[in-house]
Amino acid sequence: MVDGPVLAVRGEATREVPPEVARFAVTVAARDRDRQATLTRLGERAAAVRALIDGYGDAIERRETGTLQVRPELKRSGERVVAYQGSVTTTVTVTDFTVLGELMLRLADQEQTSVAGPWWELRPTSPAYRDARRAAIDEALARAREYAGALGARVTALLELADTGMTNQPMMTRAAFHLDAMGKGSPELDLDPQVQTVQASVEARFSISEPTVLAD
Repeated sequence: MVDGPVLAVRGEATREVPPEVARFAVTVAARDRDRQATLTRLGERAAAVRALIDGYGDAIERRETGTLQVRPELKRSGERVVAYQGSVTTTVTVTDFTVLGELMLRLADQEQTSVAGPWWELRPTSPAYRDARRAAIDEALARAREYAGALGARVTALLELADTGMTNQPMMTRAAFHLDAMGKGSPELDLDPQVQTVQASVEARFSISEPTVLAD
């Protein structure tokens, strides 16, 4: 049990930092009346995508195969198979943003291939989270001292500190396709990395000395 007055405050901090990685998804598809032909085309197209991605070396942090789908396409009535459809999705994590637009466009130019993204992120171990938490604690302590000072008291001890949450709120992606001034050449893709907004908050309880402004 604590003797004397107790002061409870909340500390909050917001940091805007550049992203550390970007992710996007690339999906290849195939369709044919013959099931084996569908599977063969799908495998060839997936292999071509993997080879293209791997050609970017250290710029790629991770390449992961996600959903694989192969299903028969039935006639409108009955169970007669008219074709087979297949698709496979790969998620790519990129650390070098200077090649990101080029890579996405080259993939999108592959046969029966679609690209979605990018999604900008911080790593779970990013120093930005630690900096935001420390700033939130500093804010809580500053508030406690400010309130105590207004009462003619001083902070004497920390009684409790609770982390009330951390969020990461990205902004919208902006991207633009454009050709050169003569309307010739390969299309280019300008990407503006999303600023990552990191927010942290804590709740703290401090013991303070007896207020003097309330004394008779």
